[in-house]
Amino acid sequence: MSKIAIIGLGYVGLPLAVALAEHHSIIGYDITAERIDQLRAGHDRTDEISPEQLQAANIEWSTEPAAMQGAEFFIVTVPTPVDEQNTPDLSAILAASRTVGAELQPGAIVIYESTVWPGLTEEQCAPELERASGLKCGRDFHLGYSPERINPGDSEHTLSTIVKIVAGDTPEIAARIEALYGSINGGNIYVAPDIRTAEAAKVIENAQRDINIAFVNEVAQICHKLGLSSAEVLQAAGTKWNFLNFTPGLVGGHCIGVDPYYLAHRAEQAGHRPEVILAGRQINDSMGEFVSSHIARHLPASGGRVLMLGLTFKQNVPDLRNSLVADIVHLLKAAGHAVDVHDPLADAGEAKALYGLELMTGELLAGIDGGGRYDCLAGAVAHDSYSKMTPAQIAGLLAEDGLVADIAGMWRDLDLPAGLRRWQL
Repeated sequence: MSKIAIIGLGYVGLPLAVALAEHHSIIGYDITAERIDQLRAGHDRTDEISPEQLQAANIEWSTEPAAMQGAEFFIVTVPTPVDEQNTPDLSAILAASRTVGAELQPGAIVIYESTVWPGLTEEQCAPELERASGLKCGRDFHLGYSPERINPGDSEHTLSTIVKIVAGDTPEIAARIEALYGSINGGNIYVAPDIRTAEAAKVIENAQRDINIAFVNEVAQICHKLGLSSAEVLQAAGTKWNFLNFTPGLVGGHCIGVDPYYLAHRAEQAGHRPEVILAGRQINDSMGEFVSSHIARHLPASGGRVLMLGLTFKQNVPDLRNSLVADIVHLLKAAGHAVDVHDPLADAGEAKALYGLELMTGELLAGIDGGGRYDCLAGAVAHDSYSKMTPAQIAGLLAEDGLVADIAGMWRDLDLPAGLRRWQL
C-alpha cells in the first residue's frame, strides 16, 4: 500500500482519489476550504461521487500542504484553462508544483494529469519542483504523466474501464506508475515511450473531437442558408459505413474547448501555424453568435421574452465551465430581449459569479411561474427533465405563435401543437 497525495479535488481528482483509496492510503488536498468541508460532510457538488462512496472512502481531506509529507506519489489534477485571449493559463499548475515541491522527499514520484502541451511537465513544472524542494529531478525525485480521459456525467467510460496512458522519466518509473494505475483498472494500461508523447496524445484526442464537431457545425450553418435540415442531411449521410457520427452543437467545458489552444500555442512556439485546429476553434467559439442571431430573427423587433432551458455545458451535469449558452443569453439581451434562465443542476452562485446571470428558482419545470408568457422557449441543454417534456408542457410556456428553439435537438421528434413555430440547430 502506497501513500498518495492527490492535489486538486475537482472532476478529475476526486474520482481518482476515491478509486485509489480502495488500494492505497490517500491524502486529498485542495486549496478551497469549502470544497474540503463539503467532502468531509459526504457531499460532492460535481455529482460525480455519491455520498455513500464518499463516506466509504478512506481518505484524509486537507487544505494543509503538510498533510502530504511522506507521500510516495503526488498526483496533480488542477485546472489548466485559457485566459480571455485563449492563451494557456499556467498559474494553477505552477502554483501546485510549488506546493508539492515544498513537501517533496527523496524518492517521490510526481505525476501530472492536468492537460498541458508537449514538453511542459519537464520544461516548466520540473524546475518549479526543484526550486521549492532543493532536490534534483531525475536523481532525487522523478516525474510522470497520465492524462485524464473521463468525461463528466459519463457512467460508461470510467476510471475502471478506460485505457489509461502513463509515462515516466525513466522506464523504471513508468513501470511503477503503470502498476499504480493498473491497480484500479485491472491493468488496462498503455505505456507511452516518454512524457512528451503522453502529453501530445492528450491534447490531440480532444483537438480531433473539436475539429469533427466544427465540421458538422459548419455543415449546419450551410444547411440553414440552403433551406435544408442539417439533421436530415446528417442522417442520410450516416448511412455510409465509414461516415463519422457527429452532431452540431455548443462546445463548452474544460477539455474540448480548451485543449486545442494548448496544442496550438506550442505549435506556434515551434514555428508552425495550426490552421485546421484554430479554424475548428473559431467555428465552435462562434456558435453562440450563430444561434442567438437566428433566434432573434423570430422574435418581436420591439423585444421578446425568452426562457432559456439549461446553462451547463453538457446534459445531466452541473458543470458550468465555458458554457456557450451564456454567450447566447448575453447576445439576446444585448439585442433588446428579456431572457430568463432555468437549470435544475447548475449552482446559482456559480452562475452569478461566472456569467453574471440569475437563475430562476425551482427544481422542477412545473414550478416555473409565468407559463404562457414567453415568445420563445429555447432548449439549450438536454437535461433529462427537459428532454422528457411533452408537447403540452412546451406549449403551456409559450405565447400564441411562440417559437420553440431546439438548440440541443432534444425535441426533434415531437409533434408540436398547431400555432407554434420551430427552429432547430
